[in-house]
Order: sequence, then C-alpha cells, then structure tokens
Amino acid sequence: MTETQISTIRTRTLAPDAAKATGTKTTGTKTTGGTTTHGKSGPALSPLGLFTVLLGAALPLIDFFIVNVALPTMDRDLHAGPAVLELVVAGYGVAYAVLLVLGGRLGDTFGRRRLFLAGMAAFGLTSLACGLAPDAWSLVGARVAQGASAALMLPQVLATIHSSTSGTRRARALSMYGATAGLSMVAGQILGGVLVAADIAGTGWRAVFLVNVPVAVIGLILAVRTVPETRSERPAPVDVPGTVLLALSLITLMVPLTEGRAAGWPLWTWLTLGAFPLVAAAFYVVERRADRADQAARSSAEGGGGRGAGRTPLLPPSLFALSGLRRGLPMVVPFSIGFGGFMFVIAVALQQGLRYGPVEAGLALAPMATTFFVASLMGPRLVGRFGSRVVTAGGLIQAVGIAVLMLAVWRDWQGLSLAGLLPGVALAGFGQGLQLPVLIRIVLADVPNERAGVGSGVMVTTQQSALALGVATLGTLFLSLEPSMGMGDALVVTLAAQLAAIALTLLLSLRLPRAVA
Repeated sequence: MTETQISTIRTRTLAPDAAKATGTKTTGTKTTGGTTTHGKSGPALSPLGLFTVLLGAALPLIDFFIVNVALPTMDRDLHAGPAVLELVVAGYGVAYAVLLVLGGRLGDTFGRRRLFLAGMAAFGLTSLACGLAPDAWSLVGARVAQGASAALMLPQVLATIHSSTSGTRRARALSMYGATAGLSMVAGQILGGVLVAADIAGTGWRAVFLVNVPVAVIGLILAVRTVPETRSERPAPVDVPGTVLLALSLITLMVPLTEGRAAGWPLWTWLTLGAFPLVAAAFYVVERRADRADQAARSSAEGGGGRGAGRTPLLPPSLFALSGLRRGLPMVVPFSIGFGGFMFVIAVALQQGLRYGPVEAGLALAPMATTFFVASLMGPRLVGRFGSRVVTAGGLIQAVGIAVLMLAVWRDWQGLSLAGLLPGVALAGFGQGLQLPVLIRIVLADVPNERAGVGSGVMVTTQQSALALGVATLGTLFLSLEPSMGMGDALVVTLAAQLAAIALTLLLSLRLPRAVA
C-alpha cells in the first residue's frame, strides 16, 4: 500500500459521520424519542438507546453458549446423537460468522437502525422456531436461520455506537459493549442451566430458546423509539465475489473442524480443510484488487475527475493500514479461541465428569461473570493511567487464574467442589474483563465513520469465528483425550493448551499502541 493511500485512510478517520437520524433536525439541539442531535455532528445515542443496542448485542452471544449445558437434555429428548448435536452448535456459529461482514455492509447501505430492527424481529421468530422444533434436524435448520438473523443485528450495534458517539461517550459505550459481550458469554451458560433445571411448564431445554421471544419483542419496542438511524455517507453495493469467497473460506475451515471428530474424520473433512488455504488466498487476491481499484476511483473523484467505477470490497485490505485494527485484531483470535474452548470444555467436564446438574454447572461460572463485570468497570479509569498495558496485566492475571484452576483439577479432580473452582475462575474472569473491552476500543479506534459497519463486521466476525474455532479445537482435543486419559487429566491438558493461547495474547499485547483513544 502506498503512503498516499495510508494518508487518505487516516484523513477519513477524522471525518465526521454525516448520517442523520430519521425525523430529526441537525441544527441546534433537539431530543426526539430518546435520540438527541447536536449541531451538525449527526445523531447522538441516548442512554436508553445504548441500553437497547447492548440488549441486541447480548442476545446472539448468549445463544452461542446457552446450549452448552442444555445439550445432554436435547440428546435425551430428540435422540440426536453426537454428530447432530455438534451441528446444533456449529450450524448457528457458522451461519453467524459467515454473514457478519455482509450484515455490516447492508447496515452501511440501507440504514443500521433498519437492519437492527429486521435482525431483532428475525431473531425472535427463529428462536421461537428453535423452541418448537419437533426433531433434531428441524432444530439444526432453525439454529442456522437464528445465526443468520443474529448476523444482521449484531454488526449494527458497534456501527451505531461508532457513528453516533464520540470522545469520552464513545469510550464509555465501547467499554460497556465489551463488558456486555464478556458477561453474555458467561451468563449464557448460567442462564441455560437455570432454565433447563426449572423446566418451566415442562419445556425443558426448549426454554433456552423461547426466553428470547419476549426479550426480542421488548427490544423491538425500545429500538423503534430510541435507536437513531445512521448509514454510510457513501453506500456501496454488495460485493458478490467477496461475499461468496469469504463464506466459502469460513465454511471450509469451520465445518470440518466442528464436525470432524463426531463424524469420525471422513475424507470430505480433510479435502475441505485442504481447500481452505486456496479459497482464503483467492478471497484476499480478489479483495486486494477491488480495493486498489476503489482507491483509484476515490482519488480520481477527489481530484475532480468524477467517481470511477471501482467495486468497493466487502473487507477492504486497506483497513489494515490502521494501527489499532492491524495490531489489535490478531490478539482477538487467541483470546477468543481460549474463551470459547474453555466455556464448552468446562460445561462438558462438570456435567459428564463430576455429574453436576445444569444449575451447578452454570453457577460454577458465576464468580467469573462477577469478576469480569468488576474489571470491565475499572478498565476505563485504568486505561486513562496505564494505556494498553492494562491488556497485558489482564493477560497475566488470566494466566494465573487458569494455572490455579489446573492445579485444583490435578490435585483432586473427583473431589472438586464449587469452592475449589472459585479462585481459578474468579481470577481468569477478572483478567478477561481487563482485556476484552479495551481490545474492542483499540480495534475500532481509527475506523472512519463511513466504514463503521465494515469495521464492526470485521471485528465481530473475527471474534465469532475464533469462538467457534475454540469450541472445535479445544473441544476436540478434550474429547479425544478423555477416553484414554480420563476426564480430569484431559481437562488439565486442555487448560494447558489454553494457557499457551494466553501466552500468545501476552506477546501480542506488547505490540498494541500504548495510548488508547
């Protein structure tokens, strides 16, 4: 990339978003339906509007993890078998990850509030379909549709925050988003355990999906009144080649990894994995070519030559010229792999190994949720003093927590109680709470407002793909070792693998920009 292109991107970073809220004026100061506009700066997100979009962020993340503690009862009720149960988890995760960047692009083009509303409504309907599924394959299909609807909704959350806040309000909102994301992932398993055990009106595992329906209705009512409409100043059409190649890249990587062990690693899994690097390389080449043509067209337009016909890529490689995204995004990968793998493995180990009930298995993670929340509240103040070194400190604390948990499992696996789990999971949660919210701020700090949807789509796609990969890789490692080593020793080895991922995040954290915007 040339210095001129990098300079152009950095200049656009400073450009304000010109999007306007539907039905509001942009002169003076005015409040309508909870949305405030200030001068020519575009719509401002009210506190109730922020709560609403964070509710939309919580639902998809909760539902990625809520099924972990419900899988045994699903198996007994639907006679699903391990391969189909893997699809219940993987179908949602793959559809979700594959369509996230496209969801961000559609929000940039057609309006983020509009796509948020459509995604919320679809999420409620597909959750109802999951809860009423008559058999295992119907559940798999409904989960795929649920993941697709989540991909419409979630990118609009970060894009709306990015385009309707600034300064300290944006920093606070992004910290709250990071706290919401982390808490949702832990709370999903806690809530799942409580709902399955409660067996409300005989619904059993179905309650973990049906609970979304009234929440989605509330979210829709609030969003209509409080979420401002924003969109890109230069909306671009859908990049069909890029969309298809990105989808194929993620599918060829994630499907064989998530389904391979349960299916016995047949030939198709190895052929599909072998195709992944080829498809990924083709995606990069196509997107780089489109990005260069788009940059040339933009330069021509700025020089008075009129807007050219360059195709705007789905995932512009030029975004990686931005320091925060280039340095922060690689750290999201090992962090999320470790997080996703841990949540899946601990649910299986506690229920199948120690015969914990779903409530106990969920409550075992309550200390992690509590300390994560406390750390995320402390984060903004600590970042003001120590910058990105807060992320490094969080990684060290998380590593200590996982090491303490490994020691507890190794010393007395069969006698391990909730009290024995508490120190390790509490320390790990505190360390994670210092990392994730700050990482999200760093990744999105330099993304220009006109590309807020694309930037947020890249962020959440990376996070979601890595969470699914964590379930696939660490989950496969654990379940493969368990028959020969026993549950306790297999858990120790898997936690050691997570510790290696944490060590990588620590090394990558040293490359982060010291100052956090």
